[in-house]
Amino acid sequence: MKRHSSSEEETKGLAGSIAELLKPGMTILLEGQLGAGKTTFTKGIAEKLGINRAIKSPTYTLIKEYSDGKIPLYHMDLYRMEEAEDEDLGLDEYFYGDGISIVEWGSFMAEDLPDNYLLVTMKALDDLNEREIVIEAVGRQYEELLERLNHDKD
Repeated sequence: MKRHSSSEEETKGLAGSIAELLKPGMTILLEGQLGAGKTTFTKGIAEKLGINRAIKSPTYTLIKEYSDGKIPLYHMDLYRMEEAEDEDLGLDEYFYGDGISIVEWGSFMAEDLPDNYLLVTMKALDDLNEREIVIEAVGRQYEELLERLNHDKD
């Protein structure tokens, strides 16, 4: 599925629509160059989950936990893990736990990710506010989520 966003609010709105369909134990992978809107997308999920704290990229902390919403949110940034070897971060506890995991730059540690997930690839366009957002489902649960998202849009 491909979507176009012309503003941060549209990006957060799309993320909020997805958040309504998420269940504990689900994972979203966010890919895209620096400044593509990955953290903005995460803010949209957090807002819909009722998380009222500021959402910032966890670039230096690797994982930020937000447990004050309807469902816990685990926001991860694996950008700095590209060179890491045999790092055991205990990611499975997050992926298969009671919350929703959002992973920026998951491609840097692909072997440690769940087999099923929603992949959101964001690309900044020529206009600084515009984004192309491609959403792909890996696994039946995520395919059903995309079907519902498409149906709700119609």
